[in-house]
Amino acid sequence: MTENVNGNGGPLEGAVIAVAGAAGPAGRAVLLRLAEAGATVVGADADAERLAEAVDAARYAHGGATVTGDTVDLLDPAATREWADKTEQEFGRVDGVVHLVGGWRGSSDFASTDLADWALLEKLLIRTVQHTSLAFHEALKRSDRGRYVLVSQSGAAKPTEGNAAYAASKAAAEAWTLALADSFRKAGGDEGPKAAAAILVIKALVHDAMRAERPNAKFAGFTDVKDLADAIAGVWQQPAQEVNGQRLWLTPKP
Repeated sequence: MTENVNGNGGPLEGAVIAVAGAAGPAGRAVLLRLAEAGATVVGADADAERLAEAVDAARYAHGGATVTGDTVDLLDPAATREWADKTEQEFGRVDGVVHLVGGWRGSSDFASTDLADWALLEKLLIRTVQHTSLAFHEALKRSDRGRYVLVSQSGAAKPTEGNAAYAASKAAAEAWTLALADSFRKAGGDEGPKAAAAILVIKALVHDAMRAERPNAKFAGFTDVKDLADAIAGVWQQPAQEVNGQRLWLTPKP
């Protein structure tokens, strides 16, 4: 294991974790949480300005933490692989990928579904999972604690008529991630997997700015981005055999 440049003795000390879609509210929370836990964190996003702000916030909050950002088009498989290779070459290892690339489109009912929504969501919610998982697959297998963490949504298990494109995209991303988990299972052989692919299932996310905008809203069943970040960090605290191929529910099952 490479020397931890953070040196704070946290539970993820020495780990190198890539975060795809790091510039949004969830990404900011995850960068902060992983840095706090001692990981070297490498964020990627298509929005360079917002990514720089998220990286700076994590660095400022945890002095001495190594948090970097790369502007990457995750819809480009070659660019994604280049990011993965660069990360492993620079830091000597990759111990995790957290997939936070999101997006939503919906309609009032099934008949009103616009297939242009599917065209967009297929790129954001499926292609980025495909590209990141394929790009980092071998590095995660080489790690002694590799984790691939997908954040999914409860609608994938029980779609509503106005969310056909979104739910189908999420379901496809889950299936892809479970196939990755099977790869890790087979690679582990009789000793069990060293790496794991897990799915965290939420209803929706909420953060402080949303609460400030809607002070009377209850956000029932929503997961705070800080709680999501805690759950993501916790995936490394569980044995690979226990989390590999599992859906870990952060909201009641529908």
